[in-house]
Amino acid sequence: MVVYSFYIFDRHTECIYSKSWLPPAPTASSSSSTAAATTTTAPGGPTSDTHPPLPLSTTTAAAAAGTSGRRSAPTASASSAADNDAKLIFGTVFSLRNMVRKLGGEDDAFVSYRTANYKLHYYETASNLRLVMLTDTATLSMRNVLHQIYINLWVEYVVKNPLSPVEHKGGAGVRNELFELGLEQFIRGLM
Repeated sequence: MVVYSFYIFDRHTECIYSKSWLPPAPTASSSSSTAAATTTTAPGGPTSDTHPPLPLSTTTAAAAAGTSGRRSAPTASASSAADNDAKLIFGTVFSLRNMVRKLGGEDDAFVSYRTANYKLHYYETASNLRLVMLTDTATLSMRNVLHQIYINLWVEYVVKNPLSPVEHKGGAGVRNELFELGLEQFIRGLM
């Protein structure tokens, strides 16, 4: 399972957290043609000979080096690209969620959808916090993983933190070091 991107949207539809990961590099035991494959950043996002391209553009030059950054770190053009990506993701999720509810009734829930290049997983909390994860197409449902991120990381490190703001107005993202470190370790453990 390869996690590409993770987004958190608040009840005001603002993207308050986003992070992207590159697929892991091929191992040395792979064939010479696979081992020679490199991950590069292109206008359409990172591509590789061994992994499908990301559906979204990366947000930082650090992502090309194998790490990722917060929304506030990139330059103005990369930041606007990240904001546009987040808006597209939210618009897609919002539309699909509404379509599922209209066709199936209020009891049906939108969980995920798959394209040829990625799979989008969705989890919505009772407080309208929306967690979205983009993974490779072979990944099974990540609903439980998103629930665990919410319960074990978000609630523990952000909600229970008295210094963390309750509302993130104007797209002011979450800046909580413990949450970010915990998320990084959790996602790397899944990869």
